[in-house]
Amino acid sequence: MFEIATTPMATTVVISGDLDLASRDQFLEVAARLTSLRRSLLTIDMCDVRFMDSTGAAFLISLAETGQRRGWLTVLRGSSDAHRFVLDICGATHLFRFDTEHYCHHTASPA
Repeated sequence: MFEIATTPMATTVVISGDLDLASRDQFLEVAARLTSLRRSLLTIDMCDVRFMDSTGAAFLISLAETGQRRGWLTVLRGSSDAHRFVLDICGATHLFRFDTEHYCHHTASPA
């Protein structure tokens, strides 16, 4: 599931569930909504993404590449080591800034 929230300067996409081939039908709609917005920051919240395959990675990569062409900064928040591994295998980690200070609501805060 995708939820999109906007402020005057930023857009946040909250993704929950699996980001994979089964959710591909939603990708075009989400991408179309995002590209119609004119914001300088795109934050993709992945705190509740349980699984991501190469199809999900391709979706994120396409958003980041579109963002680069439009001058957006694309930030991944709450991405797990497994999510980063998939993006790394795809050779795409350079397209994203990773929010390393964010702690997901279901993650224990640092001591």
